[in-house]
Amino acid sequence: MYLYLVAIAWVYVVLLMAMTEISFIAGVMTFFFYCAFPLSVILYVMGSPLRKRKRQAAEKAKRLGDAEAESQTGKVNAPEP
Repeated sequence: MYLYLVAIAWVYVVLLMAMTEISFIAGVMTFFFYCAFPLSVILYVMGSPLRKRKRQAAEKAKRLGDAEAESQTGKVNAPEP
């Protein structure tokens, strides 16, 4: 949660920096290279453990669902390739 607060504050600071640039293009480049690109990389890397946990939980739920269906029908499902 604190990560998002820091990210929002950083966007604000860089937005103010970009607004003080001499030209519009310089402001856009400042915002992209100081904020948008680095922040997207950092948030993606910091969010990878959560994505991994969600993927593992989905796989576990699928395995449990397959086992439950197998026990109710008595049939063995072939594994998907």
